[in-house]
Amino acid sequence: MKPLLQIEDLVTEFRSDGAYKPAVKGVSFFVGRGETVGVVGESGSGKSVTSLSIMRLIQEPPGQISNGRILFHDSNGDPTDLLSLPRGRMRNYRGNKIGMIFQEPMTSLNPVFTCGDQVMEALLEHRTKNKKEAKRLTLELFEKVKLPRPEAIFKSYPHQISGGQKQRVMIAMAISCKPDLLIADEPTTALDVTVQKTILDLIKELQEEMGMGVIFITHDLGVVADIADKVVVMYRGEVVETGDTEAIFNSPEHPYTKGLLACRPPLDHRVTKLPTVKDFLDGVEEDRREDPSRREAHIRALYAQDSMIRVRDLRTWFPANKSFWGKPLDWVKAVDGVSFDVFPGETLGLVGESGCGKTTLGRTILQLQDAHSGSVTYAGRELIGLSKAEMRPLRKDLQIIFQDPYSSLNPRMTIGKAIQEPMEVHGLHGRRSRKDKVIELLEKVGLNAEHYQRYPHEFSGGQRQRIGIARALAVEPRFIVCDESVSALDVSVQAQVLNLLNDLKHEFGLTYIFISHDLSVVKHMSDRMIVMNNGLIEEYGDAEKIYADPASEYTRELIEAIPGRGR
Repeated sequence: MKPLLQIEDLVTEFRSDGAYKPAVKGVSFFVGRGETVGVVGESGSGKSVTSLSIMRLIQEPPGQISNGRILFHDSNGDPTDLLSLPRGRMRNYRGNKIGMIFQEPMTSLNPVFTCGDQVMEALLEHRTKNKKEAKRLTLELFEKVKLPRPEAIFKSYPHQISGGQKQRVMIAMAISCKPDLLIADEPTTALDVTVQKTILDLIKELQEEMGMGVIFITHDLGVVADIADKVVVMYRGEVVETGDTEAIFNSPEHPYTKGLLACRPPLDHRVTKLPTVKDFLDGVEEDRREDPSRREAHIRALYAQDSMIRVRDLRTWFPANKSFWGKPLDWVKAVDGVSFDVFPGETLGLVGESGCGKTTLGRTILQLQDAHSGSVTYAGRELIGLSKAEMRPLRKDLQIIFQDPYSSLNPRMTIGKAIQEPMEVHGLHGRRSRKDKVIELLEKVGLNAEHYQRYPHEFSGGQRQRIGIARALAVEPRFIVCDESVSALDVSVQAQVLNLLNDLKHEFGLTYIFISHDLSVVKHMSDRMIVMNNGLIEEYGDAEKIYADPASEYTRELIEAIPGRGR
């Protein structure tokens, strides 16, 4: 295979506390023309820093590339060390010969320019000086990346289109100058599994059509299984394992690689607890398969009880268009005639794509969103129609863990105060003992007493999710809605949070509605499962049975889209 990119002994450092500390330590790997190399590891492993080093986008200071070579081979085979190029010449490579899809399209796209203008900018820089020609090429690119209504999206601003569409605009921008190498940095994180599958298929299709080399960066080995020829596994800034994708999946050698493979919920059997990367690094490997007879006994006991929550013919509609007088002319039917029960001690999974109505349903049950019609009862009491004052005492029993813990925490309040606040509202535990109770909760979710005085920005995503769980537990609830509470986490951190939720459920006798777009996670967590689509229930029943024998085409598509399912 002809070489395209060679990284040799790369060291990238960042200044901290008056000294430089390496984020990437002697990394070396090779990308051939037309080859896809998957770079895998958790947050902090050095994957993204490696990709930014290739593009020479490390900000100096505080960062610096202190060692190594990055050899880019032109079509004639001549190598150029990108690290030795003057900044002006590096611009000829960046965006032109090397394209990059960044991790977060919302922050990578400029909110004050239309999507069309942003793609045209790259074309006018590298391919043509004619604006009319640049617009024609942009519309062609939008068709190539399968964006609906290219003309409309050309004129749209980033906030006016969905996450999957923003990602396609980023892909169009990255391939606009027909690069030899495409770097895709976590291009599908937090996307629905079906949207993720279409993005992966699109990248594969474009690669074959254009003969590009691809560096695909992700924390999910399941995703790599579907797209990569070769895998590079990174841990704490170093490459710990590299090899052919088939070989890595069938016989991983390093404990870290084994842990990354094992911590995704298995699809062919149930486990009592998910293994974590730490288990494998500590040499703890054990079979945790759940005994089917114990599960059957658990299911029988669950559904022999009276239901805790009853939802009947629930509708949550939003006005789409209004008349001059403010009267709704049309409705968006986010939830449209939904009925089900939740039993004490149950985890009811709620799965579907973005926009299917699952978050709206969860919020309507908790009366955080007004219903259009229908009934929601908790312990026999009707919730719909209750005033805020009547609802307040019930909030102690009914809690939510929000999708984005950072935006749901006050950045000016220490996390100790944030967890203590609901205790004060409900008059729990007495003034003197509240701080002790908060520290007890922090320790319960895997944090410690010294975190009490810290602010939300001082924590990682996984730690903030644990804070959200501790805050929900602060009022000793009976029922919790977990809204996409692991969707943007590394698979290893996800496994830890899912284990924590299950441990707390058993310890405190909790009941969950667990909302996610990832069917493999919902299957692992749930006793029963609801599959939602366009505000309606597609399927409702035992999680194992729905996965084994889906009744609807929509559920089959969700199952088919689970990354790495074929392995």
